[in-house]
Amino acid sequence: MNAQLQPTGSAYFIASETEKPVTHTLSVLVDNEPGVLARVIGLFSGRGYNIDSLTVSETEHEKHLSRITIVTRGTPHVLEQIRHQLERIVPVHRVVDLSVVAQERGQDRPLERELAMVKVSGTGDDRVEALRLADAFRAQVIDANTEHFIFEITGRVSKIEQFIAIMKPLGLVEVCRTGVAAMNRGPEGM
Repeated sequence: MNAQLQPTGSAYFIASETEKPVTHTLSVLVDNEPGVLARVIGLFSGRGYNIDSLTVSETEHEKHLSRITIVTRGTPHVLEQIRHQLERIVPVHRVVDLSVVAQERGQDRPLERELAMVKVSGTGDDRVEALRLADAFRAQVIDANTEHFIFEITGRVSKIEQFIAIMKPLGLVEVCRTGVAAMNRGPEGM
């Protein structure tokens, strides 16, 4: 068998070559109980799906419900499979593909934001330039001493990526990111 045609163990192998992978944001409403996140992640890893971003937090305290936001990439067929398989997990109440809903409403993408903390170490002109650029990106200084800054920046993923790229030559030391939080526009809930 040709090495290119051998199955990889991933569901991506079954997609036709004409389908191009796309990035989608899924919102999953689940019971806030031990093991639920492990089941959701197990579904992805067991089938060879990749997760680009993952956030989870309890959103409805009285009902003990959590919202998991997952950014993943795949062909439309694979993304539909993921959604259907997530819906079958017992503590899952609802799965919404926010990217599909946004497209149905004539929007490019759902509203997506991310928080990052970026540590930059430097002195002299690099230090001044880092502060100037942070101000241009509306990043806040949350910790500083004579040797480093830690900036907090919130925005679209592309803004975070651009800020990190600009800070690399100025002494980027460390980055911590929360992952994407997303919601669709309009008065309706999930």
